[in-house]
Amino acid sequence: MGVFDKAKHQAEQLAGKAKESLGKATGNDEMKRSGQRDKVSGEAKEAGQDIKDRAAGAVDDVKDRLRDDDK
Repeated sequence: MGVFDKAKHQAEQLAGKAKESLGKATGNDEMKRSGQRDKVSGEAKEAGQDIKDRAAGAVDDVKDRLRDDDK
């Protein structure tokens, strides 16, 4: 995962957590739910990017093995 993407997803999670806390403190259920959605969205994006990165790494490993077999 690129550093920028990781930071962006973590910032979304952090903002969601802050919004959720503010919603709880003020009794604003809509803000609380919105913060929860933002937090979960950031977590899902980060997890998806991690899976994508692992898959790309696996493909690179296979390519390297095939190149080594050709020698």
